[in-house]
Amino acid sequence: MDLKETCGSQGSQESSSLHPTSWQAFAHASTLHGLRFVFPYGQPTVRRFLWAMALLACIGLLALESAERLAYFLSYPHVTSVDAVVSSSLVFPAVTICNLNAYRFSRLTRNDLYHAGELLALLDVHLAIPQPHLAEPDVLAFLEEKANFTAYKPKAFSMKEFIERVGHDLKEMMLYCRYQGQECTHSDFKPVSPVVFYLKCQLWSGLSWGHCLTAQ
Repeated sequence: MDLKETCGSQGSQESSSLHPTSWQAFAHASTLHGLRFVFPYGQPTVRRFLWAMALLACIGLLALESAERLAYFLSYPHVTSVDAVVSSSLVFPAVTICNLNAYRFSRLTRNDLYHAGELLALLDVHLAIPQPHLAEPDVLAFLEEKANFTAYKPKAFSMKEFIERVGHDLKEMMLYCRYQGQECTHSDFKPVSPVVFYLKCQLWSGLSWGHCLTAQ
């Protein structure tokens, strides 16, 4: 064999062994700790084997811990803590009563309709009944009677007086009330604030009673 050919073949083998593969290039560019030691440049060594074992062990521990945490999550764990406190008296919160019809239709007057008919959606801007064919006969008859403003002279109107008069009355709403074995009536309650009337709700709080009431 020619010396030139021998030297050429040895040089090509050395150059090919020193040239990194694509996987080695990826391992050295990766941020995964230890991966570049598992795929080093050059021939395999004992150090490479030890790094591979350590990396596989870490990946196995990660998978085991992840599976255990996932199983714990899928078990839907919950903790219920109950504290029992003995009290000689009970303090009830305020009661809010909201009625779908904030105002009593039967309490409306002609003056109410004149000033607040459009606000109540009972009359239009021209003080006429909108879509009378959709109203019930008794309701339509009531509106036709009250909404007749021919030669009518309107009086002063107070929204506060209107709400207090036409709004729902607790005395009529309360059917039954008992607390700690004793009867209670509407007089044991008071409105917390007059402002809540404008919210179409009535907020009542007990003066000297806790309260449980039945309202119609």
